[in-house]
Amino acid sequence: MDVLQAYTGQLLQGALMTVQLACAALVCGLVLGLVLAACQLSRHTWLRRPVAVLTGVLRGVPEFLVVLVCYFGLSNLINNHFDSAFDISPFFAGVVSLALVMGAYASEVFRGSFVALERGQLEAARSLGLSPVQTFFLVRLPQAWRIAIPSLGNLWQSLLKDTSLVSVVGLEDLLKKSNMAAQASHQPFLFLMAAAVMYFCLLALSDPLVSALERRAQRPYQAHRS
Repeated sequence: MDVLQAYTGQLLQGALMTVQLACAALVCGLVLGLVLAACQLSRHTWLRRPVAVLTGVLRGVPEFLVVLVCYFGLSNLINNHFDSAFDISPFFAGVVSLALVMGAYASEVFRGSFVALERGQLEAARSLGLSPVQTFFLVRLPQAWRIAIPSLGNLWQSLLKDTSLVSVVGLEDLLKKSNMAAQASHQPFLFLMAAAVMYFCLLALSDPLVSALERRAQRPYQAHRS
């Protein structure tokens, strides 16, 4: 236990980096998911079909491969085309890759949530003279958000665990820090189990937050029914 205490500070730094990476990828992924869902619900075939193919590809390939492509492939592509020495940081590559995967899955969640809305809501919004933008932000999005929160909570849990993949490209997250401590102390089981416990604690702390968001989103609906 003395060895574990000696590396506690490093493990906490890695956990903080993991949370920062997951939160940044979550925000970017949710915005991207909304955009992709709107494209899939578009009446224009030239917009709907390419986006459907893109989301299918992102959901069909391993997340680890997406991380490698964003870190190694993207920098190589930029340098070859612009004749520069552009270097992508592991954190940036992690945010981009995880946000792409998160956005692809979130787009399906949002698309299903929008489809599940009653058409009478849209007709009522039009009868009140709301513009399409007002209808989206005041009527469609709040109700779709209520439906999507449980599935988005599951995606958040997967995203938090997938952050460990970015350690391969050098980001000193929780898994990377635990591996460094394991190699220095020659006790891999101890530090890998410590990392597992910390990942579990992060997920356990997320559950009350997701539940609070669900209850908050359900309040107007429950008040209307009562």
